Amino acid sequence: MLLVIDIGNTNIVLGAYEEDKLVANWRMTTKTPRTSDEYGLFMYNLFLHKGIDVNEVKDVIIASVVPNIMYSLVNGIIKYFKTTPIIVGPGVKTGINIRTDNPKEVGADRIVNIVSAYYTYGGPAIVIDFGTATTYDIVTEDGIFNAAITSPGLKISANALWQKAAKLPEIEIKKPKTILAKNTITSMQAGLVYGYIGQVEYIVKKVKEEMNLPDMKVVATGGLAKVIYKETNAIDVYDPMLTLKGLKIIHDKNKN
Repeated sequence: MLLVIDIGNTNIVLGAYEEDKLVANWRMTTKTPRTSDEYGLFMYNLFLHKGIDVNEVKDVIIASVVPNIMYSLVNGIIKYFKTTPIIVGPGVKTGINIRTDNPKEVGADRIVNIVSAYYTYGGPAIVIDFGTATTYDIVTEDGIFNAAITSPGLKISANALWQKAAKLPEIEIKKPKTILAKNTITSMQAGLVYGYIGQVEYIVKKVKEEMNLPDMKVVATGGLAKVIYKETNAIDVYDPMLTLKGLKIIHDKNKN
């Protein structure tokens, strides 16, 4: 069995693979500080709750954008799962050629998403990850990761409204019934969600124009993608497990 772990700024997402089947997945907050025992026991108990034998876990792979939790997390895995994880980074085979100005600064999560989209859906493709930040990553037909766009995520945008404007309340991020809002809450929801739909459509349109590839596939993932993808024709595929699939693909490339 393979344990895959995606560590983001907001959440840690875990998945358990039995051969090629994702048999379980979990989500926990990216909270610091935690000790190695806290990480190890928490993950150990997730497996027990699902009735999965922890001793069946033979390999672990991690993609992380939060360096300061890695020491405790990795040691928790070594202690409770008796295996040393693969960490996605320099020296790990991905099957993708990164041709940005500084490949070492590209986040592991972005690399994993590109790998997953390319080997699952093909290229050229735009991969949109609706997370703490919203990222747009471009992979060519021959597997070259050559451009990226980063914008504030939906929650960051919402937080800016209610933290910086004294009279604006904290709201649920969802699309209101109409853009013609008649109260404070729905006016904020309309601005956030419809404005974000517009951002997605414009960025996708400009990428396709500049690359002269009008038929590029657009693949979306991330916790907040479900708020946007049904509301626009700019997104072709919504795959909430894209990152976990990518970790499995990279693991297999480094084990074979």
